Amino acid sequence: MRNIRIGLLGCGTVGEEFAGLLLERRSAIEDVAGISLELVRVAVRDPGKPRSVALDPAVFTTNAYDVVKAEDVDLVVELIGGTSPAGELVTAALNAGKPVVTANKELVASAGPDLFAAADRAGVDLFFEAAAVAAVPLLRPVRESLLAEDVTRVAGIVNGTTNYMLTRMTADGLGFEEALAKAQELGYAEPDASADVEGADAASKIAILASLAFNRSVMADDVSREGITGLLAEDFELAARFGFDIKLLAVAERFTGPPDARGTIGAQVFPALISRDHPLASVRESFNAVFVTTSAAGELMFYGHGAGPRPSASAILGDVVGAAEHLARGTHRRVPVGRPAALRPTRDLVHSYYIRADVDEAPGVLSEVTGVFGRHGVSIRTVDQHGSESQARIVFLTFPAPEHALHDALEELHDLDHVRAVGRVLRIYT
Repeated sequence: MRNIRIGLLGCGTVGEEFAGLLLERRSAIEDVAGISLELVRVAVRDPGKPRSVALDPAVFTTNAYDVVKAEDVDLVVELIGGTSPAGELVTAALNAGKPVVTANKELVASAGPDLFAAADRAGVDLFFEAAAVAAVPLLRPVRESLLAEDVTRVAGIVNGTTNYMLTRMTADGLGFEEALAKAQELGYAEPDASADVEGADAASKIAILASLAFNRSVMADDVSREGITGLLAEDFELAARFGFDIKLLAVAERFTGPPDARGTIGAQVFPALISRDHPLASVRESFNAVFVTTSAAGELMFYGHGAGPRPSASAILGDVVGAAEHLARGTHRRVPVGRPAALRPTRDLVHSYYIRADVDEAPGVLSEVTGVFGRHGVSIRTVDQHGSESQARIVFLTFPAPEHALHDALEELHDLDHVRAVGRVLRIYT
């Protein structure tokens, strides 16, 4: 039996869960994989801090580079987060010929190509399943099982925190701040939840997924994003009236045509109206679900827990076992990511839209507003109007149109004398 010695960088909430799960599952892993996993070094800020898992105090150090360079460490698990010093530490481990397992979505989405190249040069693994949708086994099927497939779209719910919040705002009528406080109370959201609610976390995840699915390098900054801040109770009420729920979606799609043979890629994160009979509408609480659309296999759905330290620890341990098996055999699995993606401008992406506007209750106003949309090529599918003697609220659902056409129409709409306000505009996902 081969003994693989592990160095852990960071032992916060997820790190403690990983260490505990490793101890809990160690015997079963030995029986199934024929590999013994031993946690020999752990880098932390405070070695004396009380922890939920019983580890030998001798394994702790405050110097992360000592862990990376140690001769008695065969494999490194990075759970520090952020891009620095995590990036330098991961690079140093790879250059030293040590496989790395990380849950650091920000690092992979911003420096992935350089890290993948370093791992390939060293002939070792860089695994990052937990960087996408926690416990859901998605990255390995995309990078291995679907390697020969023609993937055309990856889309779904990839942030458990916001999905929990939107579930509570839909089902219980909670406001944004109330839903956020509940998510923080349950440990789904950090004290600073801006990366979740503003869409940055989901943007990093869809960048990683798009890179693997399309064999093109997509960075987090390539993803246009809108978060769920600013959503009001009336948006949920109006969505329900039309038979929709509101979800924060991450969508990456490959379009055939110039400027390269593989086509252009559009990547977005946005809150969207989604029909209640769509499978994604039934994904509630902190669960995630991702659809992968391919030319041969059709549409595949991956579903599971997308938030929480235990699900993340499960994905990390799975990667550790895989990397340890490769290390024992002297092999590695390269990350199949090609040259930088040719990006389709967001303004050229096509959606249907939900638009809410407050207008004066006066003859001809509705005709004037719909005329603006028509001049810019945005066709109205449904109109709902209600209000008082002096003011009306109009809700429009449109047919598909390019985003630049909608933006041009909204600019003109703001200039109309009888339009008092234009509320949140949401895309409709089909």
